[in-house]
Amino acid sequence: MQTYIVGGAVRDALLGLPVNDHDWVVVGATPHEMISAGYLPVGKDFPVFLHPQTREEYALARTERKTARGYHGFVFHAEPDVTLEEDLARRDLTINAMAQDEHGRLIDPFGGRADLQARMLRHVTEAFREDPVRILRVARFAARFTEFNLAPETLALMREMVGAGEVDALVAERVWQELARGLMEQRPSRMFAVLRECGALARLLPEVQRLWGVPQREAWHPEVDTGLHLMMVLDMSARLEAALPVRFACLTHDLGKGTTPPDILPRHIGHEERSAQLLRGVCERLRVPVECRELADVVAREHGNIHRSQGFGAAAIVRLLERCDAFRKPQRFDAILLACECDARGRLGMQELPYPQRQRLNAALAAAQAVNTHAVATAAQGQGVTGPRIGELIHHARVEAVAQSLAMAAPAAADTQSRG
Repeated sequence: MQTYIVGGAVRDALLGLPVNDHDWVVVGATPHEMISAGYLPVGKDFPVFLHPQTREEYALARTERKTARGYHGFVFHAEPDVTLEEDLARRDLTINAMAQDEHGRLIDPFGGRADLQARMLRHVTEAFREDPVRILRVARFAARFTEFNLAPETLALMREMVGAGEVDALVAERVWQELARGLMEQRPSRMFAVLRECGALARLLPEVQRLWGVPQREAWHPEVDTGLHLMMVLDMSARLEAALPVRFACLTHDLGKGTTPPDILPRHIGHEERSAQLLRGVCERLRVPVECRELADVVAREHGNIHRSQGFGAAAIVRLLERCDAFRKPQRFDAILLACECDARGRLGMQELPYPQRQRLNAALAAAQAVNTHAVATAAQGQGVTGPRIGELIHHARVEAVAQSLAMAAPAAADTQSRG
């Protein structure tokens, strides 16, 4: 029985990156021997065990055989006669197919270290084609390791897999899992660039795929192309360290521009509602979590109004806050504003511009929240007012509070501009 550190821990150590988790492969052992040694079995599809002290995962060396399309169509063989090299041969990329023994010796049968030095993402063997999830993983690694290039032969293999319909057999949960992880990488745009190049994006997210080549008004979008704008927005969300719901909202906020009637291009009248409708289909198909779905829906519908809100008066601002459910969910409202900031700054030449709408609307929300709604309701009831009329009085009180806040902020803003 021999144990080896494998995969990402070896790769990241060679790159000089922090190593937070270790994956282990065990050669020459049976499940019974692992359990007898105190390891806790946790694997469903193949033998994986938790170390009795460290709780790190130890998997028996295994090979696999493709039996059907998709992610689950495999039969695994995990017996003591499976060698370390046979186990490494089934992995996705050469940079993930290295191991280290207990003495620190590197085992690298497929040239992973050389590909690290060359900054190359290359598949290990033809077994790569048997698992379509690897297409998503490669795209995700491209978003993480921004200096790495995709080997031409790996890209060609991925295109063959897409053409054979392997991507169509992926289960929704796994697609969402990989997309979500890719959105959280250093440069999410690279994930979508790889998916586009191999043809997978058109199969998985046709609503996003169709945005490339769609023109926009140059006065607002110097980058013109809607797909290019979307990638700039995603990378801005990574730069601003946005959470996953914000990044997903950035991905889907302009879906409706892909269905704008040709006769009104490059204007996109009504694209917000079309975006929200297309978003529903994406969320149902990929089983997107509720938090991501709800935030993205508000951003899709309201991002244009939020951009224009610098010219809004108090009444229009309060109506906007109400539509965004900002009074009940103020933290989510700030996340909505962050997504809109990413949209505004994800444009050619506008990356360093401020986004004053965020500060102004948050200040307006704070002023409206300061209204004592209980006192307003109690006073109204004392005068015999009931039902929806009480809600109207609360609304008017919030409008007055926001109006006062805007009036107080105006001289300060003017003074700042005159001194600037």
